[in-house]
Amino acid sequence: MVVSLRSFNQKYGKIAAYQTLPIECVFNAFMYQFCSPQIQFMRAGIRIAGLIVVVSLFFAGCKSKKDTQGGGRGNARQKGELSVEGFVVGPSSVSEDVEVAGTLMPAEETQIRAEVNGRVVQMNIQEGTVISKGTLLVKLFDQDLQAQLNKLEVQLKIADKTVERQKELLSINGISQQDYDLSSLNADNLRADIQSIKIAIAKTEIRAPYSGQLGLRYISMGSYVGPTDIITTLREVDQLKIEFSVPEKYAKNIAKGYTVKFRVDGGKQEHVATVMATEGNVDPSTRTLRIRALVKGKNAELVPGVFARVNLQLGQDDKALMIPSQAIIPMARNKQVIVFRKDSAIFRVIETGVRDSAYVQVTTGLQKGDTIITTGLMAIRPATKVKIAKVNRLQ
Repeated sequence: MVVSLRSFNQKYGKIAAYQTLPIECVFNAFMYQFCSPQIQFMRAGIRIAGLIVVVSLFFAGCKSKKDTQGGGRGNARQKGELSVEGFVVGPSSVSEDVEVAGTLMPAEETQIRAEVNGRVVQMNIQEGTVISKGTLLVKLFDQDLQAQLNKLEVQLKIADKTVERQKELLSINGISQQDYDLSSLNADNLRADIQSIKIAIAKTEIRAPYSGQLGLRYISMGSYVGPTDIITTLREVDQLKIEFSVPEKYAKNIAKGYTVKFRVDGGKQEHVATVMATEGNVDPSTRTLRIRALVKGKNAELVPGVFARVNLQLGQDDKALMIPSQAIIPMARNKQVIVFRKDSAIFRVIETGVRDSAYVQVTTGLQKGDTIITTGLMAIRPATKVKIAKVNRLQ
């Protein structure tokens, strides 16, 4: 629908330069000319009222905050200094116990191997039995060596007889000294060859190097074995050792003769061992020192290879300064405590040592008789006035 703008302008006034407009535009123009002042006035009033409410709330909040702060200061003035609990630092007896992992091992353990290649023709390995030193375990084929030995022995007999005859001839100048010397040298060479063959035959006999307990065997009768093949294992189980490692900071405290205590998994009693040797240097990759100790006594629960928990008692300090762990304030680069001086709080940097479930040893930074604050640490600032409500001591 289109309305003539000329007739509209004559009745209501000129509102546009166009001759014709859609009815919607005419209606909007009408509402703007006749209704907009009232609507704008109402909107302005609403905005002003909202602004007044916001400003009123703002000032009311500021006043409430000031009242609260004023009341807090009043309460603080009424309460006075900050009330906290203190702890008097005094000497105490403490021992540093360190638990490390260890492994039980036999005093001696050997993998039995053959020195030469050969076929097994005799075997005397009963798994798990205890044998004595020198017991024949395995015999390799040696008939070829035995034949060479017999041949050399026959040659040696002939050479010895030749030397005897030439000796008699030499006495009557029947031969020269050189001929006699050559015969003697030949006999000596045969003796050396015989000794060499006997050594080769001895290598075909594999014997126990010491008394101990046999492990499992890994070969059978008729097997062809060499130096790289494991025949069985032999362990000296009458005496056990325990091996463990300690951090480098404790390396100076452990030496030969030091006594350690340990327990094995599933064990019912504590065992004792004496340090027999330490590694010559600290392992640079793990920063630990390897130690071996000799176990005292025998027990059925002590089996080579089992895991053990080794307890190291690294001395006792009867003048250690112990403080509650909650009194320490950890910082980025150090640790601090708050020391009570007269009526003020002083922050002091400390260094710690041994720690247990509730107390920490202080090595530097505190002295006997100092009073440290243990409660309200987050509310205390340097030079804050405090009051000790309760004083605790280490029992």
